[in-house]
Amino acid sequence: DPRDRLLDPVWGHLADAGIPVVTHCGSAPLPGRFTGAGPIGEVARRFPSLRLVVAHLGAGEFADFLEMARTRPNTWLDTTMGLTGFMEGLRPFPQALLPQLRDASRDGQVLFGSDFPNIPYPYAHQVDVLIEHGLDMPEVLWRAPARLLGVPA
Repeated sequence: DPRDRLLDPVWGHLADAGIPVVTHCGSAPLPGRFTGAGPIGEVARRFPSLRLVVAHLGAGEFADFLEMARTRPNTWLDTTMGLTGFMEGLRPFPQALLPQLRDASRDGQVLFGSDFPNIPYPYAHQVDVLIEHGLDMPEVLWRAPARLLGVPA
């Protein structure tokens, strides 16, 4: 459980050091009692400077994680498998949320993710679907990751 108080020193050190944490907290492909925006959201509230990267666009709770990224500047969504044919067959991204995803990409809250080489499709497919869906590619591929890592863009 990410909320376990035994982890507070770890979360605190990561937050203080500005080290990004990639977390697979969405409930896809299988939900559990520690998945979803609730558990990691509680951690984020306790450690506001913690830099969280939510894998797979938060698959399973897309709307909740888009809202978290919108309201919490230290939360980013990574695109790994998101919008690809593979993921659309398992957990389709709701079309109604595409405007919010585009906004999040323009606002610098979306990062390119690939899970390469452990993906069931060609690497370029991930880039192609992001372009097709209108994400801000210079932001997703370059500026947002640079800000996350604290390097010049």
